[in-house]
Amino acid sequence: MTNPRKKPKFSRTGSKTLKRLGTKWRRGRGMHNKIRRHERGKGKMPSPGYGAPRELRYLHPSGFKEILIFNLDGLNSIDKKSEAVKISHSIGGKKRKEILKKAEELKIRVLNP
Repeated sequence: MTNPRKKPKFSRTGSKTLKRLGTKWRRGRGMHNKIRRHERGKGKMPSPGYGAPRELRYLHPSGFKEILIFNLDGLNSIDKKSEAVKISHSIGGKKRKEILKKAEELKIRVLNP
């Protein structure tokens, strides 16, 4: 069996020939659009079948579930075997240092130190 996370590159129609379009996905809506009509060799279109298995969804690439915290109290309810902490971007430097120090004491992984 192949890697469940491996998916084809979904690229916008014409992105290979026109640099200004970029590589981000845009759905083809034209009447004769080859990708929309699922013609062979014209690229793949995203569909529910490409979704990750249920047990892999919402996981960080490291395999941990991300928990967003805003203060020191957020660290108390963390399961360090399956969850990792992401500190909110609105936290300042002083409080961030305190959170990092306590996370190190509790041996909790921080995804954005």
